[in-house]
Amino acid sequence: MLFKTDTKEFRGRWIEYVYDLQDKICNALAEEDGKSVFKTDEWVRGVEGKGGGGVTRVIENGNVFEKGGVNTSVVYGKVTNAMRNQLKLEGSKWFACGLSLVIHPLNPFVPTVHANWRYFELYDEEGNVIERWFGGGTDLTPYYLFEEDVKHFHCTIKNAMDKFGVDNYPKYKKWCDEYFTNTHRNNEMRGVGGVFYDHLRPENESEAEELLSFQQSVGNIFLDAYLPIVKKRKDISFTDREVEWQEIRRGRYVEFNLIHDRGTLFGLKTNGRTESILMSLPPRARWLYDYTPEAGSAEYKLLQACLHPQNWVD
Repeated sequence: MLFKTDTKEFRGRWIEYVYDLQDKICNALAEEDGKSVFKTDEWVRGVEGKGGGGVTRVIENGNVFEKGGVNTSVVYGKVTNAMRNQLKLEGSKWFACGLSLVIHPLNPFVPTVHANWRYFELYDEEGNVIERWFGGGTDLTPYYLFEEDVKHFHCTIKNAMDKFGVDNYPKYKKWCDEYFTNTHRNNEMRGVGGVFYDHLRPENESEAEELLSFQQSVGNIFLDAYLPIVKKRKDISFTDREVEWQEIRRGRYVEFNLIHDRGTLFGLKTNGRTESILMSLPPRARWLYDYTPEAGSAEYKLLQACLHPQNWVD
């Protein structure tokens, strides 16, 4: 479908929202940490920034957060042969703007969290928009399973999505369970899911406004979904045993991001900023040969939850 409407004003509103959300999330997480603050690294893409740029904000070695990043990017360029072959894009030029975050807490009883919200446009040689879509979601990766935490996370997301149709949450929850899976590990999920959606294409301006509101609604509830869990678990004492299990599960996180994640692939194939793309990797991870936790242990319980998707909202 060819969109004759000029979308500069529309994408400008999205860009403004993304930068505002980045500030809100970083300020709230830094306040919760109480020690470390986010360092800001502004970067440009292409010669003299002619391919756009972004703002990478990273927190490290804090009281609560061992490593985390909340990144924004506003990038554009020509569709290359690599993008056509790998990403199946058929057009002349493209534009993308989004926010991506990954937070790795210090305490093994506090879960890692990921979120991403993005908007994409594809143009023909005359500059007409021939495709545009939204994508994103957020998911939780605990190292120890507290079912009430997972239910809180999922229910908060569901309540935000239900305003736009009660079929959204179950559909995008299923998509998340299927996507964030290490298929090379016997379909072991990266965590306990959340929601994931991609290529949500509006057919007209009314649908574009609806999708924009939907995307903002999910972004706006991120802190409500995650911070109460952090507050509840951050002061639990832990030993080297819990840290070792945390590092083993982080290894699975690394495997997914480097082998399967489309966002990583898109960033690398579009000559994105490698430091920002690989910000999602944890500072420490571990691989033990053929490791299986003892049956009945807390570690085993977590692993079973990752092997079998569950309904967390009933």
